[in-house]
Amino acid sequence: MKHSIRKLMLVSFTGLIFVMLISIFCINSWFLEQYYIANKQPALREVYDVLEEAVEEDVLTAEGTRNTLRGMMERGNIRFCVFERRNMDMALASASQDVEILSRQLLGYLLERNTNTDILEEAQEYKISKGVDMQTGSEYIEMWGDLPNSYIFIIRSPLESIRESVVISNKFLAYIGVGIILVAILFVWYFSKKITDPILELAGISQRMANLDFDTKYTRGEQNEIGILGDSFNRMSEELERTISELKSANNELKRDIAQKEKMEEMRTEFLGNVSHELKTPLALIQGYAEGLKEGISDDAQSREFYCDVIMDEAGKMNQMVKNLMTLNQLEFGDKDVQFERFNLTELVQGVIQSCDILIQQKEVQIQYLAGEKVYAWADEFKVEQVVRNYLSNALNHVDGERIIEVKIVEEEGLARVSVFNTGTPIPEGDVEHIWEKFYKVDKARTREYGGNGIGLSIVRAIMESFHQEYGVHNYDNGVEFYFTLDVK
Repeated sequence: MKHSIRKLMLVSFTGLIFVMLISIFCINSWFLEQYYIANKQPALREVYDVLEEAVEEDVLTAEGTRNTLRGMMERGNIRFCVFERRNMDMALASASQDVEILSRQLLGYLLERNTNTDILEEAQEYKISKGVDMQTGSEYIEMWGDLPNSYIFIIRSPLESIRESVVISNKFLAYIGVGIILVAILFVWYFSKKITDPILELAGISQRMANLDFDTKYTRGEQNEIGILGDSFNRMSEELERTISELKSANNELKRDIAQKEKMEEMRTEFLGNVSHELKTPLALIQGYAEGLKEGISDDAQSREFYCDVIMDEAGKMNQMVKNLMTLNQLEFGDKDVQFERFNLTELVQGVIQSCDILIQQKEVQIQYLAGEKVYAWADEFKVEQVVRNYLSNALNHVDGERIIEVKIVEEEGLARVSVFNTGTPIPEGDVEHIWEKFYKVDKARTREYGGNGIGLSIVRAIMESFHQEYGVHNYDNGVEFYFTLDVK
């Protein structure tokens, strides 16, 4: 990403370290010498105090004084000479091999010949300056002035050593700085990755939530602000899934109520007419065979048994039709609450196929089940199972030819399409638009043969319309395909 947090952190922290190193380099180059001079002045004053006390006590050349001064000279890289004002050819005390040079430098100060001098501190007894040796051209910090008993002195410490230290220090900083920057880049990259990876994961979860996929959860579980944010995402996902389920249920209920009021009276009238028509034939058969048994039309036991079988068969068909009518009546008039839930559609279809295994073997049918990965859908799981079972039963009752039934689930454009295809004779075009009507039968003789009453597809229609989803049938040269769709989001 162009404005990645990881890149911004990497550039920002690396730049900050680089700026800090450059700042240290500049401070080291510009201010270290001044800091050195400021800290060297107390050392010069300390030597002066020792010299002053030694002169006053007349122990300037004593062994103890020499030892004390020698230690101070070595620690501070300091040289000094003490002269009598009337005779500067011979030093009374010194800690330098360049007595002559110090003598000329002191004389230059006394006669004010040293013009290239920068006075740093001035007191009644002494002055401290930063100057250049007239003979060697080297720079020093020097202190000169008067001591008791008409003595004069000069104390100096070279500045070349500190400048060499600055150069060496800057080189060292350059080498170390490169290493620090490289190590910093690695550390910043690692810690930025630790920060941005959870953020990217949360971004991915939010995108999936935007597409109404609530299965993914944040599982890193860090005990920090990002972990708290991840827990909030998980709770929000659960609440959104529950709320969407409630909204779908409420929306579906509103649509159904509007449509149901318009159709209710018409459906009741149609229902009574169809029931009367469907019950007329089995009741007539039952009545006829029962009267024949009562009047003793046949004394043959086998004939009486046949009469009883017909009566029981017709009564069973009527019982099944009544159950289907009750189911259909509940769908169309009574069951107003369609509970939408998210369920595994592939497992449901596979379960229906397995439950019909005995019937499939009896009819010698080859089942082809085509489905990819798990497909989750939104609907009433129990009613979807009724639809799949009706389609599969219908296919088993009408399969012919190669005796193949193909059950397929395809996910496309936010919908799951479930289809059941069976080889056999296509439905006549004139009957296609009527097969969803209650009690409609394409082949009445064959329908009666397996006990059908023309209600199964009406139940399918009622269920799918309660879901406000598509359903239908397609004819092919070698068979018929029934299908329906469900939301996956």
